[in-house]
Amino acid sequence: MALYELRTYTLYVGKMAEATRLYQEIGFPAMIAGGQDKKLVGYFQGDTGTINQLVHLWKFDDDADRRAHWAALGANRDFAEGFAVKFRPLVMTQEVKLLQAAPWGPHP
Repeated sequence: MALYELRTYTLYVGKMAEATRLYQEIGFPAMIAGGQDKKLVGYFQGDTGTINQLVHLWKFDDDADRRAHWAALGANRDFAEGFAVKFRPLVMTQEVKLLQAAPWGPHP
């Protein structure tokens, strides 16, 4: 059964433009180059309710697949040293939820 991971980063007010630039110019290209974009369902930006949030949803085969993915991303020097060190100071909070698909309805 697939395992989904919902990650929500709440940024400091006024930091969304910088975070978006970092993801577009460094973070996401590093993921693509390292092959760590394959499990990504999508990235989203909050527009109502709690704003200043970047939300991303990942789909993994199981927990071992999930752990292998994050280990590989952490070993990706372009991502870890080029992107993450610049992105982390923009983040106020990080929330990670692990989800299993319900036995009915569509699933990504």
